[in-house]
Amino acid sequence: MPKSRVRKKKVYSSPTGTSSSSADSYEPSPTWVPITAVALIVIGIGWLTLFYLSGMAYPVAAWGYWNLAVGFSCMVAALLVLSKWR
Repeated sequence: MPKSRVRKKKVYSSPTGTSSSSADSYEPSPTWVPITAVALIVIGIGWLTLFYLSGMAYPVAAWGYWNLAVGFSCMVAALLVLSKWR
């Protein structure tokens, strides 16, 4: 039985027009990005916890269930801020 030919793998070459220095052009995020994100997460969780533990009387009783929207919005905002973190 004849042996099959061994195929050589092609050597990877980067696409033309892009340089490897473009990856070095990214700067690290400012320190306020993770601090703001953690603060928004803590505020959101604290808002929701206070809302449920107070029997829906605090933080703003007149808002009713809109307090849930405020708490979850803080956490979603934290995710949006974290998407900018490098």
